[in-house]
Amino acid sequence: MNAAETRPDATASPLLPAQTDERRMVNRLLVFFGIVYVVEGLGQVVGLIAQPLTYYLKEVQGFTALQVTAFITLFNVPWVIKPVYGLVSDFLPLFGYRRKSYLLIANVTAVGGFFWVTQITSPGMLLFALMLTAYAMAISSTLCGAVLVENGQRLHESGTFVNQQWLWFNVAAMIAAIVGGQLVQHLTASSALHVAAGIVGVAPIAVILGTLTFVPEQKVAIDVAGMRRTFDGLLSAFKRRELWLIAVFIFLYYFSPGFATPLYFHMTDTLKFSQGYIGILGSIASAGWVVGALLYRRIFGDLSLKTLLNVSIAFGTVTTAAYLLLGGEVSAAVLNFCSGFAAMLATVATLTLAADYCPPRAEGFAFAVLMSIINLANTAADNAGSFLFTHVFNNNLTPLVLVSAAVLARLMIDIKTTKAKPSARGGQ
Repeated sequence: MNAAETRPDATASPLLPAQTDERRMVNRLLVFFGIVYVVEGLGQVVGLIAQPLTYYLKEVQGFTALQVTAFITLFNVPWVIKPVYGLVSDFLPLFGYRRKSYLLIANVTAVGGFFWVTQITSPGMLLFALMLTAYAMAISSTLCGAVLVENGQRLHESGTFVNQQWLWFNVAAMIAAIVGGQLVQHLTASSALHVAAGIVGVAPIAVILGTLTFVPEQKVAIDVAGMRRTFDGLLSAFKRRELWLIAVFIFLYYFSPGFATPLYFHMTDTLKFSQGYIGILGSIASAGWVVGALLYRRIFGDLSLKTLLNVSIAFGTVTTAAYLLLGGEVSAAVLNFCSGFAAMLATVATLTLAADYCPPRAEGFAFAVLMSIINLANTAADNAGSFLFTHVFNNNLTPLVLVSAAVLARLMIDIKTTKAKPSARGGQ
């Protein structure tokens, strides 16, 4: 290295303050996204409360696998209609803010809903209280996605932000799975459910504080011109061919007959795994997601989108089929890790590209649509899998695994994009 290379470039000096401000903004947003997704990892119905709730419904209420899946499916409704929240926030600022006000109200509601759960046991009341928390979490997630898209495009950090979100979501999910399993292992079914709800009820307070501290949003007024620009952005979203292609891929990828609930019944009733170890397995799956997030940019960042998606499909197919070898605790741990890793690759690649293509002033709606497609596909897949497991395969996991792997293997990807790499603008 010569002396000229070691000296600061005088021509770059005027840009340093702006660069410093931009870096500071990125770091503040990274903290915010980390907070929100830690809370989501803990607070969703599939989070810390998932195993206590499933165990309570199975052991106390006598629900079958299909009944448990149907009960939990109802909490996916708020996540499927996420575009509605995005649309409202895009068009109608609340108290001058398109994102902040809604984030605050949603998380205050979540706190109240979870603490209500600590006081009830009947399935009907649980359904109502948990539905309240599901709507709150879904709204919070939608608004966080809008903040991501707006700032990811402006700062060219979409990939970094998506990675940050899913990294911390799965760090939280790892903790949630272990804690949920231990609660079921050591407490009665009702007590485990109530303690889990109490723990999760505290978490949204962090999002309230993070929203007030880290979200860079200027006040805006409701005006006809602004609404017209938002409407134009909304129309632009429907005209983007790339978003349609991504939407089709996401639905097809996640719509293979799921066996999450049947697998839980199989591990509990057939393999006789302890509830504590089943919780650890959930944590191991989340660890696969975390490793995938950490390695994504370093190992897979130079692959074309088509190649990356096909790699994730191939990996997911092999992992799904490998559940035929499930026979003990060690094989279950390996399989859970690999399935989490494969899912992370597809999620980060598709959502990063989606974030970069969302049109301005309709960011909340467009990004929420793509996330809702994931939720809809997962819901349909889980119910289809549980139906097959209960009514067609006579509670036998093997044929369900074969069907799921076969459906996933048939997925053919041919996404044409102008980008050489997924989200070439993000996270550089």
